[in-house]
Amino acid sequence: MDDLKIALSKPLSVVKYYTDDWPTNAAKLPFEKNIFTKTVKTNARIKAEITMLEDNLIVYKFVHDLHLFVTGGDENELILANVLHGFHDAVTLLLRNNVDQREALENPDLVLYALTRLLMKYGNVIAVKVVTHSMDDGGSLTLGQALATAREHFTRSLLS
Repeated sequence: MDDLKIALSKPLSVVKYYTDDWPTNAAKLPFEKNIFTKTVKTNARIKAEITMLEDNLIVYKFVHDLHLFVTGGDENELILANVLHGFHDAVTLLLRNNVDQREALENPDLVLYALTRLLMKYGNVIAVKVVTHSMDDGGSLTLGQALATAREHFTRSLLS
């Protein structure tokens, strides 16, 4: 996940880049505008949608007037979708089910905290689950199972 980017808002206001592909804000802004322009007329309210832009896979979902995006270069869309769902779950918990643009922009610290913790937890929980599951019964844990478990652990950790 070297080139992962996670964003939310309309227009894009709270963004966390985990890559150096766009070294300056001036370089990031056109990419963010292109994502928004490409997705704004879609109906990604019920489930996450997937599209491509400039060799980047984009998984996105709209919640009220808030637009959530996770992008990656050559990552698997299932991984990005699970990151998006985990992020959505975390933001929903942290904003006390009041997920909208105003609330997110009034609490950017909570949103960025959710992003940071989400990615830290996913990496650690997935690795631990895969290793312990393989050691317990000699079997292997699928990536989907590991991601679902990581998302569950992350959500529980936010509640505690």
